Amino acid sequence: MYDQTRAQQPADRPPGPAGRHAQGPEPLLPSDERDRIVRRLGHAVNTFADAPREALEEAENAFDEATEALLNALAARRRVLRAGWQDRDPEAQSTELRLALREYREITGRLLRA
Repeated sequence: MYDQTRAQQPADRPPGPAGRHAQGPEPLLPSDERDRIVRRLGHAVNTFADAPREALEEAENAFDEATEALLNALAARRRVLRAGWQDRDPEAQSTELRLALREYREITGRLLRA
């Protein structure tokens, strides 16, 4: 039986627990970076009552940091994808091209759903 979810998983994704593929896409940012931004935003929310202007400035800075980190992560991912298919013979490397297309589709879909 055809498993659409499994078919959409990148082939190079390491298996999750019990040898199964991990559920969901890999995060674009490392967990430590995400956690730091979430803490900054949480601090802004928690200090709003006492210092609203400073809290908003901190929230804006967290937003700017998240935006920059995402742009950098997406640019790096694009470079890796492009390097994998750019100079390949399309006929001889159709599997690699198909995997790159799948990855572009997955990342673009995630961006549009965000």
